[in-house]
Amino acid sequence: MIGEKPWELQTYQQREELLLAPYATKSVNSRGRRFAELESPYRSPYQRDRDRILHSSAYRRLSGKMQVFTGEMGDYHRTRLTHTQEVASVARTIARAVRLNEDLVEALALCHDIGHPPYGHAGEDALSECMSELGGFSHNQFGLTIVEEIEIRYPGFAGLNLSREILDGQATRIDKSTLPRPCLEVQLVDAVDSMTYDAHDTDDALKLGLVRIDELSGLPLIRESLEFVDQKHPQLEAGMQRKALVHRLLDLQVTDLLEALGRSLPQFKFRSAAEVCQSEFLIEPSHDLAGKKKELETFLYEKVYRHPKLLKMRTQAQSRIRNLYHCYQQNPRLFPEKYIARANKIGIGRMAGEYIAGMTDRFFEQTYHQITGNQK
Repeated sequence: MIGEKPWELQTYQQREELLLAPYATKSVNSRGRRFAELESPYRSPYQRDRDRILHSSAYRRLSGKMQVFTGEMGDYHRTRLTHTQEVASVARTIARAVRLNEDLVEALALCHDIGHPPYGHAGEDALSECMSELGGFSHNQFGLTIVEEIEIRYPGFAGLNLSREILDGQATRIDKSTLPRPCLEVQLVDAVDSMTYDAHDTDDALKLGLVRIDELSGLPLIRESLEFVDQKHPQLEAGMQRKALVHRLLDLQVTDLLEALGRSLPQFKFRSAAEVCQSEFLIEPSHDLAGKKKELETFLYEKVYRHPKLLKMRTQAQSRIRNLYHCYQQNPRLFPEKYIARANKIGIGRMAGEYIAGMTDRFFEQTYHQITGNQK
């Protein structure tokens, strides 16, 4: 209407001041980027970080990298990408409930596994063995290398030029023994990573028939979850019971963490995120749930991750990764031309590791067969 005051956009600084707790990491206190850029008028620095990660090639390639189970075993189970999305979703829920910086949490979650090689931890172990004289291989360190150097999307700089809080968060995963402690947003993503592993690896293992629900029911965390499901929805068919079980497993862990934070955070009376980093505070489940999670994780390690089908895949994948690594090491001309300059800069051995680590499972297999001529 004529004379009516025009609607004004609320700045992200105003939103954060209104919504975030004193202990949350605020954009106004960001330590900036390596290469100075003009701020966005409507996106916070951490929103821009999230978008840059989301639109990166390395992030898209996570769709073709296994989480625990290979594509040959079916299409139902998680990939590295869907795991990452699930971590981001759950972490955002908790962040909003305890008034942490949701944009920072989401960016950290989307970035946390971006450096994984093909074939998951089996691939990481094989590359680390191949590169032992070069300091080994870490998917966390490679994730940092991707966003700082390898991913080229902007004309003014190499890498994604992410906020230092994102880079620091990724760096703490390389060495968790150092102080100061990471901010609460980093700690939360690490805690949720563990939650989703426990719930979703259980789901995938049951769906693929690697374990039976009666084998799991002896574990306190599973037994309690099943009792809850059966009481609320008696006589569910097997498939729906599995889905309800996994939902309960995740909800139980989220609720426990929120209750633990509700008890512990007020005791510290943090006035800033900086105070958190100088304290001994750690986001972790209750003592009771931590013990039950440990029992479940031990079961998953012994019965799922060490299952004969997975061990066979692991052995084959690691053998092929070692063979392909040595092919590149012995004949650098096998690298695509655009990688030669970086190979000259960082060395043939490290370039071989980086190039293989960037591959999807499918592209690795195609490249392996093409170079070695081995179709088995």
